[in-house]
Amino acid sequence: MKLSFSSATPSDAPALAALHTSIAADLTRRYGVGPWSAKTTEKGVLFVMRHASVILARKGQAIVGTLHLPTKKPWAIDVSYFTPVKKSLYITGMAVLPALQRQGIGRRLLAEAIKYTRSFPADAIRLDAFDAQAGAGPFYAKCGFREVGRVTYRNAPLIYFELVL
Repeated sequence: MKLSFSSATPSDAPALAALHTSIAADLTRRYGVGPWSAKTTEKGVLFVMRHASVILARKGQAIVGTLHLPTKKPWAIDVSYFTPVKKSLYITGMAVLPALQRQGIGRRLLAEAIKYTRSFPADAIRLDAFDAQAGAGPFYAKCGFREVGRVTYRNAPLIYFELVL
C-alpha cells in the first residue's frame, strides 16, 4: 500500500477527530465500553497538536493513521519503571482505520516515530497500552518494544512499554 507521512496541521483536526471517534466506536462495538470509548473532538485534537508532534499516514488525501509524540512526560506515566536515559519521547495516541489494520500502517507509523525521535534527539520511546483485549500491547511487543511494568491508572489497567534507541 502506498502511503505518505507528514505532520498534522490545524486543518487536519476534523479528519483526525473523525478517525479517533470511529476507532473508539469500533473498539466499543467489539470489546464493550471502556477507557477506549471516548469520543474525540476537534478541540481535543487541536489541544494535542499544541503539545505534541502529530504524525499522519495518508493514502492519497485520506488520513488512515496517526501517532502523537509529545516531548513532555504524560501524567499517567511513572518513569520509575523505565530505563534511565537522557531524553525520551512518549507515544500518547496511535490509531489506524479499522478497515486498514493489519496491513503494516502501524509498523510504518512507528518507524516514522523512531526517525523523529532520533532526530529530536532522544534516546527512547515510551508508552502505555491498555491491558485488555482492546489494548495494543501484543502489537507493540511484536514491533520490538519491551514491557517494563503494569499499573492501574484511574481504574484502567495499563502496560508500560519502551524502546531504547
